[in-house]
Amino acid sequence: MHRRAFLTATAAAAATAATLTSANAVTERPNGETGVPLTPRPPLPLGPLPGSRYPDPHIESLDKRFKGSAGTGAVERIATGFRWAEGPVYFPAGRFLLFSDIPNNRIMRLSEDDNHLSVFRQPSMNSNGNTIDREGRLVTCEHGGRRVTRTELDGSITIIADKYNGKKLNAPNDVAVAANGTIWFTDPGYGIKGDYEGLMEPFEQEKKNVFRVDPKTGDIKVVVDDFVMPNGIAFSPDEKKLYVIDTGLTEGPDNPAHIRVFDVDIDAGTVSNGKVFADNFSPGFTDGMRCDTDGNVWCSMGWADPKEDGVRCYAPDGTLIGKIHVPETVANLTFGGMRRNRLYICGSTSLYACYTSARGALKP
Repeated sequence: MHRRAFLTATAAAAATAATLTSANAVTERPNGETGVPLTPRPPLPLGPLPGSRYPDPHIESLDKRFKGSAGTGAVERIATGFRWAEGPVYFPAGRFLLFSDIPNNRIMRLSEDDNHLSVFRQPSMNSNGNTIDREGRLVTCEHGGRRVTRTELDGSITIIADKYNGKKLNAPNDVAVAANGTIWFTDPGYGIKGDYEGLMEPFEQEKKNVFRVDPKTGDIKVVVDDFVMPNGIAFSPDEKKLYVIDTGLTEGPDNPAHIRVFDVDIDAGTVSNGKVFADNFSPGFTDGMRCDTDGNVWCSMGWADPKEDGVRCYAPDGTLIGKIHVPETVANLTFGGMRRNRLYICGSTSLYACYTSARGALKP
């Protein structure tokens, strides 16, 4: 079915689901349940953050290469009331953003035209990372199903990967799609370590791997197997570099909290020359990331000093060139808008956005 049909199907799904306005609180529900709403959570105020003026002091430039500011633009909270917002991805054909609300077991949909917020899918199998392939299809990491899925243009769901060597995956976390259609994802297993963001189950894989799967053949292979907890994943614009975050710090203070970079051969499905790209996060860490067209790496920041919560931007040489500050721990981000210059930021219970002078790479 064509992309227009997919957009029609998603709009219909949103219309039949419980709709929400971004100005209202999102109703809390027990994990995995879709029944009678409980007590709503009081919403945080929407709009520009307190103290905003032009130029917005929440956007901090450390280097002339940083394109975080669009001049007369501010960091805004555009929706709130979630439990843990993650995995944002923008669909240009329909001008909407999808993102996961993991503990509430749903994927949310935000219309760019009017900021109308609705439930796109519930239950979502405690979805985490999302991306879009070159055919305009949603690709999702699911904690609950311990799998990677693709939503077809007719709304049906295809399982891309759920096992390796006959054993269940841990709990796929984040995902990137290469230009040749191969799907690369991380599998740390956070989603089976407890029942809040998935379902507590035993690990079957011996390691926490980075995988590559060819959806045409189903062939799945391990790309890297020496991470403590592989997390966010992204390609450079030319697909010559692969960036992967290790959030091993969550497993103990002696473990890494850094971004590694590899030379990558997309067609062969191999990486080489791995090294630490950025590691100046202590005592906090980064979780998700995206690249812009200049090859800069924009990554989330949180879990430590509240003054450092937000987004960090690193040049291709690893230099920290800018920061964007928000008042919540940030899990992930993506570029969107018709010019790919609007940065959407998943910050704990809220969704933030700001216009930049950068443009996101075509590969989300």
